[in-house]
Amino acid sequence: MKTETKENYQINDAEEPGQSRFWSIDMNTVKLLRIPFSYFLMPVFFFALSQVRDINWGRAILCFLILHLLIYPASNGYNSYMDQDESSIGGLKNPPKPTQKLFYASIIFDTIGLSLSLLVGINFFVGVLVYMLASKAYSYKGTRLKKHPIPGFLTVVFFQGAVTFWMVYTGVSKYAITWNSDLILASSACLFLIGGVYPLTQVYQHEADKVAGDITISYKLGIRGTFIFCAIMFALANGLMYFYFSSKQQILYFILFQAFLFPATFFFIKWFLKVIKDREQASFKNMMRMNFIASTCMNLFFITLLILNTTK
Repeated sequence: MKTETKENYQINDAEEPGQSRFWSIDMNTVKLLRIPFSYFLMPVFFFALSQVRDINWGRAILCFLILHLLIYPASNGYNSYMDQDESSIGGLKNPPKPTQKLFYASIIFDTIGLSLSLLVGINFFVGVLVYMLASKAYSYKGTRLKKHPIPGFLTVVFFQGAVTFWMVYTGVSKYAITWNSDLILASSACLFLIGGVYPLTQVYQHEADKVAGDITISYKLGIRGTFIFCAIMFALANGLMYFYFSSKQQILYFILFQAFLFPATFFFIKWFLKVIKDREQASFKNMMRMNFIASTCMNLFFITLLILNTTK
């Protein structure tokens, strides 16, 4: 059992002589911020951006930078500091040991991101703020939503999916947004898309989570159950996408979505069949491949959608 002792933190927080605890950031700290991992969260941003009729491109660029270079890395870093991971985590097969520098870096990134979000608008600022608070509640030892499978899962999919869609959509639009059934469908589709991917990021680390006392949704479902659950989540997301594009009389976009997602669907089925025969196939390597293929397919589709909608 991993314990959070004073001695452990004294060792982890040790600094080299002459270094400032607060300002210096070493390469291990940068690694644990996992900035490249933001790539896997880009589809929600590009989907929201593609659906805005009149885009303020200055705010759009600022939104992108705030989320993917500041807020998401800050969340990653804070989570790693609280977890004190010793096994593979999303984006890092062999993570270095977190130090207090990582905690300081996450707070600095959050502060800069939240401050810059005021330049985008009040809706975006509120969205970033609640996202940050939810992220801390997910990881912080005092609340640790990560220990509870249902609250932890709902927190992640709601904030990384629906809330992120909402704050980007309202943040980049030149005009005030009035919520309607179409936007509810789109944000709900994002929620289920995240729900179809997120449990797979936990499928290889059941033993590590059990030792840490974190009972994730994937751990409760089991390896096969996780794949079935994610398939159901994605099917629901796909259904919502159909209703969304149908309501906008853009059914060809839905067909295009299926074409772009075919490589990810194919890999998912192939991976699941391998896992049925050999549980060891539910590995970090295969999880990262699944994540990369799915994110690339969705990023390409939503960027294509953005181009089509902005060149009409």
